[in-house]
Amino acid sequence: MLAIVLTMAACSKENDAPKSQDELGGLKHAATITNEDHKIELYTVKGNFISGYNEIALQIKDKNGNLIPNASISWEPVMQMMSMSHSCPYSAISRKDGARNTYGGYIIFQMAGNDMEHWQLTIHYSINGQEYSAVKQIDVLPSNRQQVQSFMGSDNERYVLALVEPSAPKVAVNNMSAALYRMKSMMEFEIVDGYTVEIDPRMPSMGNHGSPNNVHLVQGADKFYHGKLSLTMTGYWKINLRLLDASGNPLKGEELTGEQESSSLYFEIEF
Repeated sequence: MLAIVLTMAACSKENDAPKSQDELGGLKHAATITNEDHKIELYTVKGNFISGYNEIALQIKDKNGNLIPNASISWEPVMQMMSMSHSCPYSAISRKDGARNTYGGYIIFQMAGNDMEHWQLTIHYSINGQEYSAVKQIDVLPSNRQQVQSFMGSDNERYVLALVEPSAPKVAVNNMSAALYRMKSMMEFEIVDGYTVEIDPRMPSMGNHGSPNNVHLVQGADKFYHGKLSLTMTGYWKINLRLLDASGNPLKGEELTGEQESSSLYFEIEF
């Protein structure tokens, strides 16, 4: 009887333990970064990295392929250019909700790599007090449409504004979100608080018509900017943007009029 109870308890623990494949549901392998001790696997929805917002999951494995569940991790993306180098906006890394072996965060690559310039990603991590690092050159592809803007505002500050959602737009009033960062230095960016991102979606191929029921983006508790984007039909949409500071002063982008048909600050969506 005791053997049966122990067997059932063992089975219960095994069933309760999160499975790595479940933790990676809907994700595709994007890159592997290795050092002498570990292999770090990175995953995204599409299996690659693109210019713009990238939500990334990662797992660390030892030499025997065992997953490491108790690591503290950070990362450092750097663009190696011909005459200089710079970083980009990125989040901290934390364990994914409900996961045992999978960690996650995001990186906003403000530009794609090319034959002469490339992104390098360094992963710093500690396991049981022991410090490690691993580094690799990664491919960052250009997005099909404009998903991120890096620009100088009228306040002489440089900003990075990236589209987060909708990632799968549909004919409806979509939840829209964006990330807004200010460049403090070539290697450091900070989240911008309390601004407004005004939106005016238009279809240039259809007489530049707009859509009803849009809601401008304001900052939420997660530090992203949230609003509503109305898309009334499939096709190419130019999401004209206007960035206002906390006092309502315009920093970048133009209001659309009969003569001003588009803004210099915009995202693009096609579906």
